[in-house]
Amino acid sequence: MTVALPRVLIVEDEAHMRRFLRTTLLHNGYEIAEAVDGMQALGQVAWKEPDLILLDLGLPDIDGMSIVARVRERSKVPIIVISARDAERVKVEALDLGANDYVTKPFGADELLARMRVALRAAAQPREPSMTTALSIDDLHIDFAARTVSVGGQEVYLTRTEYDLLEVLARAAGQVVRHEELLRAVWGAEAINQTEYLRTFMRQLRYKLEREPSQPRYLVTVSGVGYRLLREPPAPPRQRRAASKKK
Repeated sequence: MTVALPRVLIVEDEAHMRRFLRTTLLHNGYEIAEAVDGMQALGQVAWKEPDLILLDLGLPDIDGMSIVARVRERSKVPIIVISARDAERVKVEALDLGANDYVTKPFGADELLARMRVALRAAAQPREPSMTTALSIDDLHIDFAARTVSVGGQEVYLTRTEYDLLEVLARAAGQVVRHEELLRAVWGAEAINQTEYLRTFMRQLRYKLEREPSQPRYLVTVSGVGYRLLREPPAPPRQRRAASKKK
């Protein structure tokens, strides 16, 4: 019985980087396809049906961010961005659009191969079904089956990454979820030290879901440890004082 090798699409316009990636992947048993611009990349995704995409952002015709978004419209294939752009906002935008990982140039072959293995393993694991299909906390409602969120009866648009982060917290509602657990669940094991991802996306979630983002009722920080989605939002200050007097 012949085992099919993972097919990787290399989207890179720089010849020397393309050679490096080609040699590294072939040496490690991967099948490859190549594209030197965005239009070729989109065609290869449809034709070759790769198991993973290595994507440079600085393409000559279509920006790599647009490629991520367009691929995500029709495919869940893992995408690892490989780019010299190292600004945090660029990394967050790429992940928010649906990239699975982000590797900054220059990088070593071993690091890239490890991140590829993580992405391929995650893609190969089916999500376990859950008996819980929805969660309501005060005026916050999360429908896990439909992947929708509403506050006060009004649906709130969340990006893919924002929803994934909220779902991890919601399925452990009332419990503290450590930074490392959140990063591993949403971005993969190789991102467990990238706490800036969490800070940025938690800030975005609070802005969209909380009445007062600076004083969150649902998404609370456990300093130095992680975050927790409260099962019941805290009572307003007056109610807390009244309850204290009754005691």
